[in-house]
Amino acid sequence: MAIKHGSKVDKSFSASSMTDLMFLLLLFLLIATTLINPNALKLMLPKSSNQLKDKAMTTVSIQDTGHGYRYYVELQDVGSIEGVERALSTRLEGQEEPTVSLHCDKTVAVDEVVKVMNIAKDNKYKLILATTPR
Repeated sequence: MAIKHGSKVDKSFSASSMTDLMFLLLLFLLIATTLINPNALKLMLPKSSNQLKDKAMTTVSIQDTGHGYRYYVELQDVGSIEGVERALSTRLEGQEEPTVSLHCDKTVAVDEVVKVMNIAKDNKYKLILATTPR
């Protein structure tokens, strides 16, 4: 009668589960980084040496399309300057010291910027013009 002493342990390592985890981690990071883009509009902002670090509650963007202007409140296309006023009044209703950040392309006419400034003045909103550092 032969008695066996213990069992032999397989010393090999399977890396297939590790590769599955790395693939899932890579996939998660790719999806997460595409969702983090806060301002999806491509605007060429004017340059300024004065940078203010104030927190805006909402943003208004004006984009020059070549044959007219597009107005956005955050990322929602509101169509016209009247749509900007309606969207701002609903978003900022009941806020203490409402602050709006204005993002406009360098090619946007000053008249369009002044229209948004008048909306902010009439509704007592604090307005910040977004610029890029010089």
